[in-house]
Amino acid sequence: MKIGIDTFASAGGRSGVGVYLMELLKRIPPSGELFELFGWDIDRFIYTEAARHCEYVSRCRFDGRTANTAWHLLKYPEFAKSRGYQLCFFPAAHHRIPQQSPCPSVGTVHDMAAYWGNRRTRESLGVIRMILPNALRHLDRVIAVSEFVKMELMDKAYVKESKIEVIHNGVDHSVFYPRPRNEESVVLIQPFSFRRPYILYASRIDHPVKNHVKLIEAFGIFKERTRYPHRLVLAGADSYHAGYVKKAAAASPYANDIFFTGHFPSQNLPELYAAADFVVFPSMYEGFGLGVLEAMASGVPVACARAASLPEAAGHAALYFDPKDAEDMADRMVNLIDRNLARELRQKGLERAKAFSWDECAQKTLALIQETV
Repeated sequence: MKIGIDTFASAGGRSGVGVYLMELLKRIPPSGELFELFGWDIDRFIYTEAARHCEYVSRCRFDGRTANTAWHLLKYPEFAKSRGYQLCFFPAAHHRIPQQSPCPSVGTVHDMAAYWGNRRTRESLGVIRMILPNALRHLDRVIAVSEFVKMELMDKAYVKESKIEVIHNGVDHSVFYPRPRNEESVVLIQPFSFRRPYILYASRIDHPVKNHVKLIEAFGIFKERTRYPHRLVLAGADSYHAGYVKKAAAASPYANDIFFTGHFPSQNLPELYAAADFVVFPSMYEGFGLGVLEAMASGVPVACARAASLPEAAGHAALYFDPKDAEDMADRMVNLIDRNLARELRQKGLERAKAFSWDECAQKTLALIQETV
């Protein structure tokens, strides 16, 4: 049996989808089905490092979303047929997917963000919005990373419920775990040094989806009320309207306490989580909310938005706020200063995170692929 795995739109393992693909590849057994990866030539060694027994085929000479979308529409069917695939798996089916496939196909949808956001963002994703629903309906099986995404698939793309399987993402507990906390005021995490105490939000710098501006406003209210020395660390690469976010930070009366890291090395992210006093996750839209669970697995209290899939991920282990209300967000931040409450949430978070593992995610995904074949 020969199964193709599409690595396009996975950002070379650096995005959330990239992490998902890397974790699955690590868990593909070396025997049994023959898995073959295809994607950008530049990504060849990234993914083959994770799955050394898988072959890699470079495809699509021209870089860019438009060219790659065209390749999936026009060239993929001939390519899949020539490679003799008996099934093709699309780990980023919400970004790159063909309209038709000569073999059975399974795709994972992490979110339906093409239908969310401000007008300018939606217009830039117009092509995806036109072709995505029909393409998703042509998949033999669709994996949704949350019940929230499943409902969106049914409501926005009209995918039949019988085709959809919910398989939650996981947490790598060998990487994200509580670390000893010392009393040092400065934490060295290459290539940065962070002055403690700090509040963390790890996400790409985006507006309005990731809601950084409202968090900056809430941080100002928190500082005004408490006069505590906390800093706000915003860890993530620039994305849509990052300039708008940075302008809001510069205008804050506490601008000197707001720190942007830019793209943060993923291998050092667990240390960044573990040294934080608490994590605030104000995002207006998440298909799963992996960052919430990574923070909990690291033994850090969490406050997050009551929005999209976040309550599904966090359960009863987080404090919730209205993501549109800076006062409500600041209230939860003030609450987390209470050591007894923080200790209680830390324990609840650790228990909650145990319910999610990449081993289980991979087992269920591979079983679904085999069942579909």
